[in-house]
Amino acid sequence: MTTEPVTAEAGSDFIRDIVQADLSSKRHSRIVTRFPPEPNGYLHIGHAKSIALNFGIAQEFAGKCHLRFDDTNPTKEEQEYIDSIQADVHWLGYDWGTDLYYASDYFDRLYDWAEGLIKAGDAYVDDQSQEEIRINRGTLTEPGKNSPFRGRTVEENLDLFRRMKTGEFPNGSRVLRAKIDMTAGNINLRDPVLYRILHAEHPRTGTKWSIYPSYDYAHGQSDAIEGITHSICTLEFEDHRPLYDWLLEKLPVPSKPRQYEFARLNLTYTLLSKRVLTQLVRDGHVSGWDDPRMPTIAGLKRRGVPPAAVREFVKRIGVAKANSVVDVGMLEFCIREHLNKSAQRRMAVLRPLKVVIENYPEGQVEELEAVNHPDDPSLGTRKISFGRELYIERDDFMENPPKKFFRLSPGHEVRLRYAYFVKCTGVIKNSAGEVVELRCTYDPATKGGNAPDGRKVKATMHWLSAKDSVPAEIRIYNQLFSNPSPSAANFAADLNPESLEVLPDARIEPSVASNNSGEVMQFERQGYFVRDKDSAPGKPVFNRTIGLRDTFAKEVGGKG
Repeated sequence: MTTEPVTAEAGSDFIRDIVQADLSSKRHSRIVTRFPPEPNGYLHIGHAKSIALNFGIAQEFAGKCHLRFDDTNPTKEEQEYIDSIQADVHWLGYDWGTDLYYASDYFDRLYDWAEGLIKAGDAYVDDQSQEEIRINRGTLTEPGKNSPFRGRTVEENLDLFRRMKTGEFPNGSRVLRAKIDMTAGNINLRDPVLYRILHAEHPRTGTKWSIYPSYDYAHGQSDAIEGITHSICTLEFEDHRPLYDWLLEKLPVPSKPRQYEFARLNLTYTLLSKRVLTQLVRDGHVSGWDDPRMPTIAGLKRRGVPPAAVREFVKRIGVAKANSVVDVGMLEFCIREHLNKSAQRRMAVLRPLKVVIENYPEGQVEELEAVNHPDDPSLGTRKISFGRELYIERDDFMENPPKKFFRLSPGHEVRLRYAYFVKCTGVIKNSAGEVVELRCTYDPATKGGNAPDGRKVKATMHWLSAKDSVPAEIRIYNQLFSNPSPSAANFAADLNPESLEVLPDARIEPSVASNNSGEVMQFERQGYFVRDKDSAPGKPVFNRTIGLRDTFAKEVGGKG
């Protein structure tokens, strides 16, 4: 896979200020960060913020960033997710070099350290059920209660923990807990679970283990083993930091990383909960993790969003200490801004209406020249065919137009882009009274789009030759949710019933149909489109990356 090169840019935010201060004070001679996804789903746009921050800081300060899979729950982890995460990080333009790690690499050391906690009287085996542990933890206003098993001897705890390791006990029957303080104001310090029994085959360690470390236990110690200097997390881990530090103090770790928290990304019209995203896929609300309506990196990629636009979006929203909600319009602006500069122009008719130019010679075909990009002459021109029978956009014709409708209507003249002036002289309808064909005349003197007599027209329309254009399926994607603040608890109620419109009878230029490059193109007056993986020989499929302007906001009466 080709990684798009990313140029390091010096940023400014409170985390970068901390990093710079640590280097200046000689606290660290080299910065080491990490991106630590759990391989239990696909990455989403929120992860892109963390990826750009961790890899960006490493790059800017001549350090390095590790990619580490926190693979501590084999019941939810799959190789598919591991592969997709690596592909997505590369697609965004970042590379971890040889620094690819897994928490499972450290299972033996983590287990030995857990035994050390038991021997020091800092951990014990608890026989309470998960529900009993939850109840006895207390609340934010009430202290917790000590487990009746908290007073077990070191010898008994070691014996039980070793038997847990050998698989003697069933799932859920026992856990290993840190012995801290059941009255602590921070609930995360009320004897948190370090290990639970889980008889499940692990993708990398197989059936070697019957117990697995909790995320809280594995995460900080993995940071320490790898020599991470700055463990950068989202704000929900702020209350976990005292436990992170407690474990580092109690264990014989080779280094002492520090944890720093920043605000996670929240977008309007978007849910980034992995539980919700998983359910969207499993319940068939979308076609898969890479459905172009999904906020996953894979979905953005399939929709044709350029990685540079994602990086620019992340840069613009910045790194803050307080959570906030970003208008999805900012992401869309970054996408349009990038594609407007890079995408070559083509013509496509999404909802075709046939036009017969009655005074154009039958059988005659001429080649007209069209520019590939109006602002970049270096991209050159292409030839498009013009003939007696054409297709125009159905919405570009009205039989009885309102006053300010300047496109085609009976008796009115318009310009066909790169071609001629045409005037509508007749309308053909089917038995249901629907317009199925237009009859027009053209002015041969207006070739190229200008009249020698100086007369003006108020509309320029795109079109395609009926003979040479190619049938295609076009998929118009809109926001997945119609509510700017969709409910994670009842997300199905907020799904947008018009999030996908399939146009099976569209027409495209032959050069578009034959282009398998995966490059995004602008279909003039329509938006930006990219070839989809569902395309087959003779049956091209194109996804709309984004429209030319924000029509969704107008449709739902709000910003989007």
